[in-house]
Amino acid sequence: MGAEMIQASTLAAAAGVSHGFFTRDGGVSTGVYASLNGGVGSQDAREDVAENRARMAAALGSSHLLTAYQIHSANVVVAEKPWTQDERPRADAIVTRTPSLAIGVSTADCGPVLFADAQARVIGAAHAGWRGALSGVVEATIAAMERLGAQRANIVAALGPMIRQPNYEVGDDLVTRFVEADAANRAYFSSAGRPGHAMFDLAGFVMSRLSQAGLGKIEDLGHCTYADATRFYSYRRTTHRGEADYGRHINAIMLAR
Repeated sequence: MGAEMIQASTLAAAAGVSHGFFTRDGGVSTGVYASLNGGVGSQDAREDVAENRARMAAALGSSHLLTAYQIHSANVVVAEKPWTQDERPRADAIVTRTPSLAIGVSTADCGPVLFADAQARVIGAAHAGWRGALSGVVEATIAAMERLGAQRANIVAALGPMIRQPNYEVGDDLVTRFVEADAANRAYFSSAGRPGHAMFDLAGFVMSRLSQAGLGKIEDLGHCTYADATRFYSYRRTTHRGEADYGRHINAIMLAR
């Protein structure tokens, strides 16, 4: 079986673009990493991660799959040629107009967003956890694409598998942080049923940022990484289970030649 991936209809319709939100199925890793772990930062066997990433690159039609050293920021880098794992830039989004170069982000509850302007032949991938989303990684990715020639009215974007509000309990300190940034952000928090906590709609928050950016089309695939242990890795689920480590998903996009 090959590397399993989920696709967004908006991106699938983009001419000359291949993409995939990869699940945990179709790889060689074992144990808590079973089986398509793409996380170079995990404690999984290095050779297994390399094989998994090669399978994902091949599924997209590429021999190169680039991800950054993610730091929960709004930093964006432009990829023009392959880099090694040791050369990974510290960033949470990658954009490119280089054909056959697959770019992606790794996630295990945070929100992966893939972008494409098929007309301008510019693509992007962003890692939107709460820190990155609040600090503007979505907007920064779009701006970086525009600098490469994209037009935001032509950009389509899709939000992939991530933790959803019914499983994302946070402390009131996070609520305060979001509301201090914008009072309207209170709408993304609901009662957790116990004092000092709330349930956070990170997906809703990211989708609102995409909507406000004025893109051509946006799509939310709706999958929850926490709720579906069969198909997805989840940092939070691993923490609740007391497991030693967890796998990471790769969410990637590529321009065909």
